[in-house]
Amino acid sequence: MLSDYLSSIQLFGSRNSIGLDIGSSYLKALQLKETKGGYELVLFDMLKLPPELIVDGAIIDSLRLVESLKELIRKAEVKTKNAVIAVSGHSSVIIKRISLPEMSEEELSESIKFEAEQYVPFDIEDVNLDFQILGPKEEPGQMDVILVAVKKDIINEYVSVVKEAGLNPIIVDINSFALENVFEINYEIDPDKNVAIVNIGASTIDINILKGGISVFTRDSSIGSNLHTEAIQRRFNVTYENAERLKRGEPVENVSPEDAQSVIESASGDILEEVARSFEYFLSTTLHEDISKVILSGGCALIKDFPGLLAERTGIETWVMEPFKGIKIPKKIDVAYIEEMAPMAAVAMGLALRRLDDR
Repeated sequence: MLSDYLSSIQLFGSRNSIGLDIGSSYLKALQLKETKGGYELVLFDMLKLPPELIVDGAIIDSLRLVESLKELIRKAEVKTKNAVIAVSGHSSVIIKRISLPEMSEEELSESIKFEAEQYVPFDIEDVNLDFQILGPKEEPGQMDVILVAVKKDIINEYVSVVKEAGLNPIIVDINSFALENVFEINYEIDPDKNVAIVNIGASTIDINILKGGISVFTRDSSIGSNLHTEAIQRRFNVTYENAERLKRGEPVENVSPEDAQSVIESASGDILEEVARSFEYFLSTTLHEDISKVILSGGCALIKDFPGLLAERTGIETWVMEPFKGIKIPKKIDVAYIEEMAPMAAVAMGLALRRLDDR
């Protein structure tokens, strides 16, 4: 996938690591081990975060976040110290598909700062850069490249809290690219079809369109299912926890899931439009292409009828991601819990695979 100099963190020590998804509403930890012919789940656990610890991808209260990370480590009984983390959905994270003169990966590694300056709206010395060469264009002598730029202070914030919690962050990745790994081990890859992986969390949308399993378009947006939660809270005057239950189709006090459904549909408008606009932009930049299916992950995938709303708005068949589809689940792990929360595990699994595959 991406080369490893995005984070400038040295890769060393054991290959035994956890994927640590630090979201604005939940922390998620997932660990895998390699088995003959596949992977087995070692652990998966989540911890609800207090509100406003992370806003628009920026860490607001690092002390409380460190305490929450320590609590998750204890709760999940994490034994390893190495962690793979990601940053996403922040204005300081830039992902662009660009066209460059054809060159080798080694040549681009040496010239990436110069090539990136015109595309990055920050001082080039203030960012970490990474890239992925997609392949040659039809235009002779040109190639398509995905450029990633993340402000160093954002990376340093996340690395610092993870270290304070007692872990060793060995790789910093991007949500969109972590999801590629999950797709690769769980779904059949058709070399001629575009598949859109759409991860919608509490405050971010990560979109990665793959052709033949290779990323051809990515986009991150700072919007998510908090819109549903806030709308339900306003309409029915319920707590955050009860609003979350209503989102999943559970009855609460004097409010039925049917009552909540109209609010959910109304609040979904901005999210659906953001995804649809991203698809339309991708299709406008390509010739004779379409999107064959959408695979939806994140908390929005658990909202009653949301996958159907997305399929209706985009006109594209929509599946809910099954990240554990190709993973062996040992008997000691609660399979019912895993199946219920599976779409929320996607990024953490992608990060865990990122280290196992050393990519």
